[in-house]
Amino acid sequence: MDLLGALESLRRPLDRELFPLAVGEADADRRALRELTGQLDDYLLPRLRALDAPLLAVVGGSTGAGKSTLVNSLVGADVAEPGVLRPTTLVPTLVVSPADRSWFMGQNVLPGLSRATGEPGTGADPGALRVVTSPALGAGLALLDAPDIDSVVTANRELAAQLLAAADLWLFVTTSARYADEVPWSFLRSARERSTALAVVLDRVPSEAVEPVSRDLARLLTENGLDGTRLFTVPEAALPDEKARLPAAAVADISSWLTGLAADAAERSRVVRQTLSGALDSLATRVPALAAAVERQQAAFDGLRSIVAGAYAGGMADFDEGMRDGSLLRGEVLARWQDFIGTGDLMRSLESRVGWLRDRIVGFFTGRVPEVQLRDALESGVEALIRGAADGAAERALEGWSAAPGGPGLLERLGPVDSARLGRASADLGKRAESAVRGWQEYVLDLVREEGAERRTTARVASFGVNGAGLLLMLAVFASTGGLTGIEVGIAGGTSVLSQKLLEAVFGDQAVRSLTARAREDLRERVRGLLDEEAGRFTDRLEPVEPARGTADALRAAAGRIRDHRGELPAGVTVELPVLDGSPTVERPVLGVEGSRPGELPGEGTEGSVGDSPEERS
Repeated sequence: MDLLGALESLRRPLDRELFPLAVGEADADRRALRELTGQLDDYLLPRLRALDAPLLAVVGGSTGAGKSTLVNSLVGADVAEPGVLRPTTLVPTLVVSPADRSWFMGQNVLPGLSRATGEPGTGADPGALRVVTSPALGAGLALLDAPDIDSVVTANRELAAQLLAAADLWLFVTTSARYADEVPWSFLRSARERSTALAVVLDRVPSEAVEPVSRDLARLLTENGLDGTRLFTVPEAALPDEKARLPAAAVADISSWLTGLAADAAERSRVVRQTLSGALDSLATRVPALAAAVERQQAAFDGLRSIVAGAYAGGMADFDEGMRDGSLLRGEVLARWQDFIGTGDLMRSLESRVGWLRDRIVGFFTGRVPEVQLRDALESGVEALIRGAADGAAERALEGWSAAPGGPGLLERLGPVDSARLGRASADLGKRAESAVRGWQEYVLDLVREEGAERRTTARVASFGVNGAGLLLMLAVFASTGGLTGIEVGIAGGTSVLSQKLLEAVFGDQAVRSLTARAREDLRERVRGLLDEEAGRFTDRLEPVEPARGTADALRAAAGRIRDHRGELPAGVTVELPVLDGSPTVERPVLGVEGSRPGELPGEGTEGSVGDSPEERS
């Protein structure tokens, strides 16, 4: 794998949303993901595939700074659309040499933007890139007039940031009134951190303020780690209207500098490598930070799953308690036994008259009292117990999600109706529970048939019938009376104890214990399966939006491969751009090849500006 392949391996895990949950600084994480993905697609991958392609210089800056007017003035034609309304630049305009038009009309640069041609203001779709040619621009260099970085339109701000991230060179425009504002400096610091090749144009400067304002801006550049940045000054000029071009003399220095770049392939190559090196080196911090953010998301997803698992484990515990506490022997089941045997008779006769009671029970199970009533009553009781456990688990899971990191946002995305449905058992649980209980009853009857197949028990099982013995075994599964009160204890207790005694008389003590344990565990497994399906209603909401497992590791591994192949890019060089007399600039080394400048930046963390203007200090 080479450097290009390493970058492609970094790009692959970024194809899906990695930060769906509102945990940590999710908005900042999403923005970092968009910026990284955009820079890979718009700059790093296309540039590595064609290192000798034309250089792209993006003209960016604040609203009203005069970017479009500057572009028109540099090429000597009305290619961009300036105006008095804000924001002005709505559709970015790319000015290219006729020799480079085919390159930029393809998807080699900014592949996510469609292409448009035609005169300014002809109604290109938002998000399109309008490409115009100008013979005044030398081959090998293109100028892109970007939207305002501080536009009131969010899409414009995002597009401006995307275009700047795709540039080989920034031509950053500010004014004597706005040069100390914070928004431009946040972009300039980004250029410094990524070692982007940069030149600053101080536009619309009154003649009396040229020297003090230029000097103060140069000071701020130095204080913010941007010493050596080329600084051009464009004096304020009276224009007949907003669409007029500046006098040629006002932009002569900038025009000469760009002409020199276009004519010097070696200089263009150095600029490209400076920006490319800085962008590659920035991945050493950006990718691990993104991986850590993905891990926070994964931890939040794991937490939501844990809440669901705990809620439905509690539901299973509720069902187990319902089997133990005798509550199933209430209601219809209790009534069927009471109709037959009566509380007093049962408790007085249990020890001394088991044989007589067995005869009564045999009659009950062989048709004199319909067995279907008891079986149906037992089935209904188990179904009700399952639904109660599922309802309680769903309510606990929903409450847990409502309070967990990332949960409220996820529920909001589902909507109030779907969220409310999650808080109770699913509508079809009754049918599935009925099927599960009937399956369990058939299993119990199979146990009786299997056990009754032995010669020593065949006759005794036949005296009850398989169905009768099976119903006794079903009742024995619910053998405890905890939770019942008063007369119910005697009746329910008699029910469970009698079924136990009769089963022991048929199968023997050890066999009854084994049969009861097997029947109980089979029922629990069936109920556990139902509750797992119910829990899936929650976890199924996570799977479509959850980042793929191992994404964080894949990002770190890709960053490691990029580091390993980093040396394949030619080492950084000093960019010796053409020096013009009177321009306050020095050679600017390529940052990021050996490391970026450390230290806290003056003015960071303050609002409004990074430093006082000369007028404010005077």
